[in-house]
Amino acid sequence: MLEVADILRAAGPEVCARLAVLPSQQRALQAIEQCRTAALGGQVYGCEHCGAFQYRYHSCGNRHCPKCHGQQAEQWLERQRACLLPCPYYLLTFTLPAELRALARSHQKLVYGLLLNAAAASVQKLCADPQWLGAQPSLLGVLHTWTRAMLYHPHAHFLVSAGGLSCDGQQWVPAKNPEFLVPVRALSVLFRAKLCDGLKAAAIGQPIAPAVWKKKWVVHAQHAGSGQKVLDYLGRYVFRIAIAHSRLESLEASQVTFRYRDNRTQITQRVRLPVAEFVQRFLQHVLPRGLAKVRHYGLGSAVARPRHAQALALLQAASPTPPTAVLPTPTPSPAGGGPTTLCCPCCHTGRLLWLGRLPPLKKIPP
Repeated sequence: MLEVADILRAAGPEVCARLAVLPSQQRALQAIEQCRTAALGGQVYGCEHCGAFQYRYHSCGNRHCPKCHGQQAEQWLERQRACLLPCPYYLLTFTLPAELRALARSHQKLVYGLLLNAAAASVQKLCADPQWLGAQPSLLGVLHTWTRAMLYHPHAHFLVSAGGLSCDGQQWVPAKNPEFLVPVRALSVLFRAKLCDGLKAAAIGQPIAPAVWKKKWVVHAQHAGSGQKVLDYLGRYVFRIAIAHSRLESLEASQVTFRYRDNRTQITQRVRLPVAEFVQRFLQHVLPRGLAKVRHYGLGSAVARPRHAQALALLQAASPTPPTAVLPTPTPSPAGGGPTTLCCPCCHTGRLLWLGRLPPLKKIPP
């Protein structure tokens, strides 16, 4: 299967030099190229039957790597599923206007943080209004910066409970209107105003076209059922970015072909790009170090855990459900030794026995 690492190796250092790669992007490039190769070291096994050797190299652990974090993503999903309240949910999507994308590229930590915080504050402000809800909901926000064609498109998805806990914590208040949680038009205006205030307070000194503060900003809302399917979607991109290896089709004559499904027509489209352009599209979604792309607000925040527990108790008392079966947790492998029993992929008869560690050839800079 074609991998992003294969494309990065094909691009070579000269392509990265032309793209003026940032330090965070350089770290991601190097980590992805070295992931599960001899450069990072690993473990060596030998078959007790045929004598064949098997080498298993370490993962890079970079949060942008398409090969890493499979188990970590599943563990994250399990934690989020456990935190879901037994109530309906809405999926809200807040999109940064095209006029602010250049600003977002040059001030990623600032603008991405403002995008998430302004969106969350807008939802919470309207939900606190008794006209719409008059309660505190649970919010989970995840930052995305791409379209399915890997174009730059900063936006934030929010999974929001369709109801909230009253101020006194004594009752669960369901959404008053079955069609919506809060009015999207008012939410859009409030989101625009809060982001505007945040940018002014930051005093970044970069001019912004006045027209952007007068146009309608895109905020989309839709029912999300119990929230499970939305969580599954968000979980696929919490620990990696932009594209999965399964969508890569070919690397021929320094051209990369990948496919995606068009949102409007639901028809599969194919994009063919020069290697350098593919790398450029990929790198623009690499986040700066230390930026949290997943954030919890309202009842979902760490400081509101007692209120979250109270909301859960009220909802369970109102509609008791049978306890969910708990799946057994797999036993972890012995430290440094890998799984206790592995079947040899060569002869399919003997067991693979751990023989030792392979030291890394070179280290990734911190």
